[in-house]
Amino acid sequence: MSKYAIELRGVRKSFGDNEVLAGVNLAVRPGEVTVILGPSGSGKSTLLRTINHLEKVDAGIVRVGGELVGYVRKGNRLHELPEREILRQRSRIGFVFQNFHLFPHLTVRENVALAPIASQRRPKSVAHEEALDLLKRVGLADKANEYPRRLSGGQQQRVAIARALALRPEVVLFDEPTSALDPELVAEVLDVIRDLARDGSTLVIVTHEIGFAREVADTVVLMDAGRIVEQGPPAQVLDAPAHPRTKAFLAHVL
Repeated sequence: MSKYAIELRGVRKSFGDNEVLAGVNLAVRPGEVTVILGPSGSGKSTLLRTINHLEKVDAGIVRVGGELVGYVRKGNRLHELPEREILRQRSRIGFVFQNFHLFPHLTVRENVALAPIASQRRPKSVAHEEALDLLKRVGLADKANEYPRRLSGGQQQRVAIARALALRPEVVLFDEPTSALDPELVAEVLDVIRDLARDGSTLVIVTHEIGFAREVADTVVLMDAGRIVEQGPPAQVLDAPAHPRTKAFLAHVL
């Protein structure tokens, strides 16, 4: 077993002539909360998407739980896995997007239960019972039979978190989970993520919420121009940054 829940080594990714990730190295231990900060366009969201192979890397490797993501090694070469194997790997990696992506024609409970039924072949009755338990966990058991359009943005994002947890993932990735919300709805989503952190879940969170990062993170990572320019405990990176780019970023956002 690997000592890391997530490991990126030398990860590069370009879109045309634009190099978005320029040799990123990152290691996250089981049960750790890693918060990624940085200006828009610094590569934060692309980095997250390489972890579950939503974006193929141009170079480098990604491992989750010690297993190569998206590829199998044969001799000295990496070969991309078949789609069914990639989908199996993704079921181990929860992903919460900026914009909810709930199915409007399904109830809240059906949204949460769908993936366990479809991809893990869980019995429908079991999946629906577990979905209700997860909705209780995010404070929305009373909305189980509602449709997404009848929920606030904060409630929809909490349903999206429950849906990500429904597959019992080893790690959960959050891509700016509060950026699409009105300010008064942000706190209810951050409270759910705080609870996950207290429970010992392995989380990687891209966010602009500096105070939240200071509170929940074990490690804060500052990205700029596709590179990690500084990382360490919140007290170090946020209160006594060493890199000029980190100082400039924090001066702009604080």
